[in-house]
Amino acid sequence: MAHIRVFKHYVRVPYLVLGLIEALIFFASIYVGVHIRFYDNPHLLNELGDLYPRALLFTFIIQISLLSMGVYQARLPEGFSGTMLRVAVSFLVGSAVLSFMFYIAPSLYMGRGVIAISAAVSFACVWIVRLLFIRFFEDHAMMRRILVLGSGKKAMGLLDRIRSRTSDTIKVVGFVQMPEENCLVENDLLVEADAIHGWCMEHDVDEIVVAVEDRRQGFPIDQLLDCKLDGIPVLEALTFFERETGRVELALLHPSWLVFSDGFNLSSVRNLFVRGFDILSSCLLLLVTWPIMLVAAACIMGEDGVRASLLYKQKRVGFKGKTFYVYKFRSMREDAEKFGAQWAQENDPRITKVGDVLRKYRIDELPQIFNVLRGDMGFVGPRPERPQFVDMLSEKNRYFNERHRVKPGITGWAQLNYPYGASEEDAFNKLEYDLYYVKNHSLLLDLLILIRTVEVILFGKGAR
Repeated sequence: MAHIRVFKHYVRVPYLVLGLIEALIFFASIYVGVHIRFYDNPHLLNELGDLYPRALLFTFIIQISLLSMGVYQARLPEGFSGTMLRVAVSFLVGSAVLSFMFYIAPSLYMGRGVIAISAAVSFACVWIVRLLFIRFFEDHAMMRRILVLGSGKKAMGLLDRIRSRTSDTIKVVGFVQMPEENCLVENDLLVEADAIHGWCMEHDVDEIVVAVEDRRQGFPIDQLLDCKLDGIPVLEALTFFERETGRVELALLHPSWLVFSDGFNLSSVRNLFVRGFDILSSCLLLLVTWPIMLVAAACIMGEDGVRASLLYKQKRVGFKGKTFYVYKFRSMREDAEKFGAQWAQENDPRITKVGDVLRKYRIDELPQIFNVLRGDMGFVGPRPERPQFVDMLSEKNRYFNERHRVKPGITGWAQLNYPYGASEEDAFNKLEYDLYYVKNHSLLLDLLILIRTVEVILFGKGAR
């Protein structure tokens, strides 16, 4: 089984196991570091007392840092060296956070020498584990053999999507031709409909994905039932891609799937908890970022003059279609929209030099903290769009307004997975990720998004 669902979000089992192994390494490294540091001074070793809470804190901080650097994603574009660079940065960030924790909780203090030794030991172990994982485990553990039910246009579309939108860990091993279906696949890949169960058992099929044009024509329900009862999952194409890509494919989407699939759960308890989290986090973030906001304001005035406007407000569409004004630091010329609303483009000439830096590191978004305090937005959710764009896009796609089922956010699932939207096509691609969030939003997914947002800020992903 390559995935499990944790609070409605799909988690890759091999990387979950990798994370647990590395957590054990971090935990054990504190004991190793302490004994190496004080092996010749048992008295100081005894004075430290119980190491368990210290090892737990070290493990938690380093693991959160690794998550924020995105090192548990499958096949990072930078390769192994880039992954280990991110791991190294994670240790540096984690060490800084631990220093702060020791300041506010002196009873947990272990000493710089212990932290340095523990970090070096655990980094070396992680290096070895990652090498072994890639060499002996990753390709085989992540590879799944898929049988596609169907052989026509829809099945070929599914094959094209597998090749373009998923990693190379999925292999389509066969297609089942349905009655009166125009076959578009090679004959040597065809499987007889009345032999599906035996063929799947013989060829070690991991999953069956249904991609048929018409289920009323000879649908092999008995064969699929036998496969299901023998532990071979049977998935609709849309559910399959939702799991694999973290998005809801608009081209495959139909209302009945939304009606009968799980998700779209609303909880007053969760809403209350999230609102409390938003208020507390906003206050803490203001305490940390107010000097940054002062510097940003000074830089804007330095570039455009003391009388230049520092902020701009813009009407956006929020929860349940209600409009509100969003606040940002001004990053474009004051006459940027003298010809009306338009998409931001790559290397947009309207962006000022200071604005370019503010956008790259998301500093221009900081005034939205006040939108969160007011309740117009949350920290996590779909980005709010302008009413003009909402009207235009909802006319072209019936599902666009569904993104307003939850509060908009400063950061979100689409921002992590897709670059800054600069066209209608981009807006609909981001909608696929927004629909995934609306369908599967949970506290776990919100926390994951917040942690991974650190990666976006540090590496400038998606900024425009």
